[in-house]
Amino acid sequence: MKKKYLWIFIAIAAVGLISWQVYQRISESSKKPGMEQMKVPVAVEIAAVQRTAIRDVGQFTGTLFPKSQFVVAPKISGRLEKLMVNIGDWVEQGQLIAVLDDKEYAQQVAQAQANLQVAQANLEEARSSLEIAKRRLDRAQTLHKKGIASDSELDTSQAAYEAQDAKYKVAIAQVAHTRAGLKAAQVRLSYTQIRASWESGYEHRVVGERFVDQGAMLTPNAPILSILEIQPIIAAIHVTDRDYFRIKTGQNAVVSSKAFPEKTFSGKIARIAPLLKETSREARVEIEIPNPDKILKPGMFINTQIEFVTQNNATVVPVNAVVKRENQQGIFLADTQNKIAQFVPVSLGIVSGEWAEVVEPASLSGFVVTLGQHLLGNRSPIILPANWQETSATDKPDSKPPDKNDQNRQGEKR
Repeated sequence: MKKKYLWIFIAIAAVGLISWQVYQRISESSKKPGMEQMKVPVAVEIAAVQRTAIRDVGQFTGTLFPKSQFVVAPKISGRLEKLMVNIGDWVEQGQLIAVLDDKEYAQQVAQAQANLQVAQANLEEARSSLEIAKRRLDRAQTLHKKGIASDSELDTSQAAYEAQDAKYKVAIAQVAHTRAGLKAAQVRLSYTQIRASWESGYEHRVVGERFVDQGAMLTPNAPILSILEIQPIIAAIHVTDRDYFRIKTGQNAVVSSKAFPEKTFSGKIARIAPLLKETSREARVEIEIPNPDKILKPGMFINTQIEFVTQNNATVVPVNAVVKRENQQGIFLADTQNKIAQFVPVSLGIVSGEWAEVVEPASLSGFVVTLGQHLLGNRSPIILPANWQETSATDKPDSKPPDKNDQNRQGEKR
């Protein structure tokens, strides 16, 4: 029995030792990922390092607004008798667009004209009386010098003349007052004809909204129509502080809309808000866009591209070639002769769409691994694609990275 238990103990100890060795091997393998894989060739895809132009383009979204707009409203009350324009109609500077019922104001003008005629008649009467009083005063002064008229008679003639002179001046003032009343009545009458008027800008503008119909009773300042200036038109975008200091007044911008997928519109940065709002941490930027065909309309959603930097002879690699190993950014450079991949740390500049600029090392050339690099370690053996043929890795005449993805991705510095 003792020998039996001894053999059982020895067997258990042997199994434990073997298990411990297996555990140690597994632990060492897990602490060094990729070590086993490095010994096995990995099938990869590769791409050439290229030297070409790459752009740092900021992508933003926004909305179109009219450059200016105002609401047409009457200065007086009355019934809207005629409305000459409607939504979408083009208007010119000074064009008649609405007429109010003017009967009451025309009557006020007629009454003011009659009052003016009465005042002018009173003025003529006062002028005639003043001339008579003047002649009487002159005769009294002559007779007084000859001793024929007394002092009292001279004083009476002098007082009568001064009284008539005062009446004459009052009559002149009454004529001026009545003439001013006539002018005011004529101005009120002119307010019954409402015209589109603005100080500067494009000579043609468009009716944006209509707020009332013909026959409506209007009060002063009641809105009738809104007039919009859409040539040029304004695109408003909002930028964070990351891009705020990279945008300058006068900088070029390219605007596109899903309504016109085949067209782009060029504009310039016109205004930049001097502050970022606390709620959104964004600043408003306005882009002025020529709109001679008037196809861009206020309220449309737009995409905007603003080019910050262009590198004309940059070293670029596909973005999916960039990996991290031990917190270090780099790429796997393919040695096509020896069929091994070497990890090379890199510093990136502009990243635009599917391409990334390599700043360091500046002399990078050859081919980089774009697929399968997650299985690679430094100097791992690789299997090249079956249809691969070695060509020049740099300065290829038609190797410019495509820009089609610039419309969907934002260029950024890493």
